Amino acid sequence: MWQPEDGWHPLPGGTGPSTIGVWRAASGDRAIVVKRLARPDPGDPAEFSDPRHAAYWRREADVLETGIVARTRGLRGLAAAVEEDAAGMTITREWVEDAAQSGLFVAHALGRFAGSDLARTAFLAHDVLRQRLARTDRLAGGWPTLARTTVADVAEHLWRLRSTMLDLLDGLPQVPQHGDPSLSNVPGRDGDDGIAIDWATVGIGPVGGDLGFLSLTAREEFEPLLDSYLIGLPEGLAARDDVLLGARITGVYTAMSRAEWALARVAGGEGALAGKYRHPAVAPHLLALQRQFANIEALLGW
Repeated sequence: MWQPEDGWHPLPGGTGPSTIGVWRAASGDRAIVVKRLARPDPGDPAEFSDPRHAAYWRREADVLETGIVARTRGLRGLAAAVEEDAAGMTITREWVEDAAQSGLFVAHALGRFAGSDLARTAFLAHDVLRQRLARTDRLAGGWPTLARTTVADVAEHLWRLRSTMLDLLDGLPQVPQHGDPSLSNVPGRDGDDGIAIDWATVGIGPVGGDLGFLSLTAREEFEPLLDSYLIGLPEGLAARDDVLLGARITGVYTAMSRAEWALARVAGGEGALAGKYRHPAVAPHLLALQRQFANIEALLGW
C-alpha cells in the first residue's frame, strides 16, 4: 500500500475529495511537492468518475500529464511527473517559492487566462457552481444554518433564485477558468504570468467566474479586482457587464455556501449560534460573505 516517506512534511491544501495528502520533500538538493490521489472505490459518488464533474478524481493528474496548461497565457502550470498504480496516482512537481502576489496581479492573470487557447479535452470541468449548489440541495436542502442568522431573508431569497442565476451564467461567454484561484494557488510568477498549482477544477465556465472566486480571499476590494481582470481580458471577448455578472453570481453563491458549511460544522455545540461567529473556522467565511454585500444588493436589485 502506498505510504508517504519518512521525512516528508505535510502541507495544507489537500482537501479535495480524492486527495490523500500533499507533502514537501527533497530530491537531492531540490525541493519538491508530492500529491497523492486515491482511485474511487465502488461505493464512492459517481461524480468522482465523471470527467466533466468538478469532483473528477484524476483531473489534476490528467491536466499536468497532457501539458495543456504548460504554455497558456496568464496562468501556467509546472511540469510534473505522474505515476499511476492500482490504488491511485502520485503527482510530483517542483516546489514553487511564494512570490507574495497581490490580488490585483492574480486578477489580471485570470483575465489573460480567460483568453487562452485551452485544449477542449474530455476531462475539463463544466457547470462547477451548478454542481456545487445541487450537492448542497441534496445534502441539506439549501442553507438551513444561515436561516438562523440575520441574513436569513436574503439567504432564502437567493436560494429561491438559484436556477435563474445559474441560467444567467450559462448565457455568458464561456471561457477557460482555473476554478479555485486563491492567492495560495497562484504562488509563483514569471513576468506577466502567474505560476499556478492545484488544477483539480480547471475547466470552462462563465467569464468573470474566476474573479468571483478570487474576490472571496483577496485582500483588495472588488472594484479594483474587477478593473485588473478587465485589463487582462482580451479585447472583444466579453463586455464589462458580462464579467461583472459572472463574478457577482459566482462570488455571492460561493460565499453563502461556504458560510453555511462553516456555521453548520459548529452549530451543534453548546451555546447560541451567534456566539460562534468569531470561531476561527467560521469568522473568515463570514467576513468573506460581508464583503459580498454590495454584490448581493446588486443581484437582488436593491
